[in-house]
Amino acid sequence: MGSRTRPARETDAEALTEVDVLARGGDEGRRASIRRWCREGVATVAEDASGPLGYSVVEYTFFEQGFVTMLTVAPAARGRGVGRRLLDDAADSCTAPKLFTSTNVSNQPMLRLLRRAGWSPVGMLHGLDEGDPELFYLCP
Repeated sequence: MGSRTRPARETDAEALTEVDVLARGGDEGRRASIRRWCREGVATVAEDASGPLGYSVVEYTFFEQGFVTMLTVAPAARGRGVGRRLLDDAADSCTAPKLFTSTNVSNQPMLRLLRRAGWSPVGMLHGLDEGDPELFYLCP
């Protein structure tokens, strides 16, 4: 694969907006979140010689457990194991007893990734995105 993961630095924020479809599309809220995640040291970058391929964010605000708040891979890098590498890195680096994540029912690529990685479905929440429930998963 040729990619590696490392902690994101504050100087990575602009490059990460380029791999994030929403941020690249002009979502100012997402851009601000990327800057904050990089500044707070909670983001991990997957990169190869060409630059960033994706990133993930692990925070500890979900009942004091680990939570993968964000995991995204640049469209051109999808299907190459980058998401799995970021997910595995999140599990390996988690400092809480449990690690959770969530995704919309409509996000089939993330649902496939979670199944392949052995994460267990633990619940569903309606009402965040109208007509698209949020599924919660627990790391094995």
